[in-house]
Amino acid sequence: MPAGVRPVEVTAWRGGRAQRQGDTVADEVPVALVFNGISHAVMMASPADLEDFALGFALTEGLLASPAELYGVDVHEVPDGLELQLEVASACEWRLKERRRTLAGRTGCGLCGTDSLAEVRRALPGAAKVPVVRLPPQAPGRAQRELRRAQAVQQLTGASHAAAWCAVDGAVLIVREDVGRHNALDKLVGAMLRAGVDAAQGFICITSRASFEMVQKAAVAGAGALAAVSAPTALAVQTARDGGLALAGFVRGNDFVAYTFPERFGL
Repeated sequence: MPAGVRPVEVTAWRGGRAQRQGDTVADEVPVALVFNGISHAVMMASPADLEDFALGFALTEGLLASPAELYGVDVHEVPDGLELQLEVASACEWRLKERRRTLAGRTGCGLCGTDSLAEVRRALPGAAKVPVVRLPPQAPGRAQRELRRAQAVQQLTGASHAAAWCAVDGAVLIVREDVGRHNALDKLVGAMLRAGVDAAQGFICITSRASFEMVQKAAVAGAGALAAVSAPTALAVQTARDGGLALAGFVRGNDFVAYTFPERFGL
């Protein structure tokens, strides 16, 4: 059974009759992120790929200027959940003290506890720095199909989001799952950084809507394109356009809608 899945006994009604049976549910635990002894965030997350989560979260939340500022991650079980103790550079610690915010993160919540509007929208790399990735029009659909097949936790529980790093032809190369869509993307970003992925050689695919935060995280990670199974928001489209990110939504079968830079999708 994959990490993040827990067996349970349930009573199911089939054809008007009840029967006891075994089932599986997604695990969800409080995960505290502690930077050089300073508690910063508590997120509800799946207890898997936590080192990837720590790196991806710290980078996409603007606490790390680069992966090199993270020296190590230790995972500790504590009475109320899990604690990720990050050893970071003094520059990262300074940023943390400057912001001094504490998140009380619910599943799928990326902005809880933000204490100023200026913290919501961070500076993105910009169109000149984000790689221009050109994809064949079949690539987003192939990525979504392969990602669904690769979701071990979702197949067992029906309660998990996923994010994938894909080659330009849509082949899925790295997958991370979590009960929270932001967490899944943070885990993927961390895995990409640790694997030394060249962001110009592929794109990110997600199983959720393309919210502003998802677009921002993808752009901060240096991705040139993002393909989502559902719709983007207006702010997500604007952010993608400003950041030079090619954004596709409503990826169903081989159909999709290009919201920014349509010329990069095989036109």
